[in-house]
Amino acid sequence: MPAKKKTTKNTSGFTAEEMAAMKERARELKAQEKYGNDKAKSEKDLLAAIDKLPASDRAMAKRLHEIIMKIAPDILPKTWYGMPGYANRDGKNIFFFQPAEKFGTRYATLGFSDLAKLDDGNLWANAFALTKITPTEEAKIAKLIKKALG
Repeated sequence: MPAKKKTTKNTSGFTAEEMAAMKERARELKAQEKYGNDKAKSEKDLLAAIDKLPASDRAMAKRLHEIIMKIAPDILPKTWYGMPGYANRDGKNIFFFQPAEKFGTRYATLGFSDLAKLDDGNLWANAFALTKITPTEEAKIAKLIKKALG
């Protein structure tokens, strides 16, 4: 279990982690404006972000990336608030991987935006905790990704 990060509020009311995420998002938007939805460039950024993660998060993010790209080769891999994210042709995020270390939690998260087609009546999950990706989780993740994409 990762050590709990100390989050300190600065004068703006945001934690250091929140401020870093906002700065990363601003950088991503500038890059998107400059490069558009260039898959090669955005995937390069995503893989660089994955490489910076601690070992356990990095292993899950790499495996998740492989699963997603196999199922949806046309998806746009890109960073989203500094985290691995995956977008539709319009560049809108559909799902993402939030590393455990990002906010000092005990598990990583596979999260889905409102564009994901996971609807199931009036109540459904839009995020899933991940501590390890085994073949059992791979099958569940593949099913979720396929459903999310419709």
